[in-house]
Amino acid sequence: MGYRIDKPRVFLGGTCNSSTWREELIPMLEIGYFNPVVEDWNESARVEEILQRQECDYLLYVITSEMAGVYSIAEVVDDSNKRPEKTLLCVLLGGFTEGQIKSLDAVMDMVRNNGGTIFYTLEGVAEWLNIRGRI
Repeated sequence: MGYRIDKPRVFLGGTCNSSTWREELIPMLEIGYFNPVVEDWNESARVEEILQRQECDYLLYVITSEMAGVYSIAEVVDDSNKRPEKTLLCVLLGGFTEGQIKSLDAVMDMVRNNGGTIFYTLEGVAEWLNIRGRI
């Protein structure tokens, strides 16, 4: 788990596995963040992740083709229902099949219709968050 505690803060949810999107995004951020990825996922890490999802100012979910499970999709839809003004979804489309892209388009529409914000690039996410960090 990684922290930078200045305000505002963004929760860095989404694809784990071999994806490097967090390592690419973090240097671009001018705001605080919480990185939930740990080497050994345990009960303490799970509890901390739940707490941070409640306390962070923004909840970002980045979905990449390295995604192995679908829990991040459930999290972003859940957060877009419960905390739409805080929920951000970035889908990096490279590597997905045409069928997967159609399914992800439907998820993005759902999140957008719930009030969440959609992105297709990490640079767009960083710019949006950094502007809000200066307001």
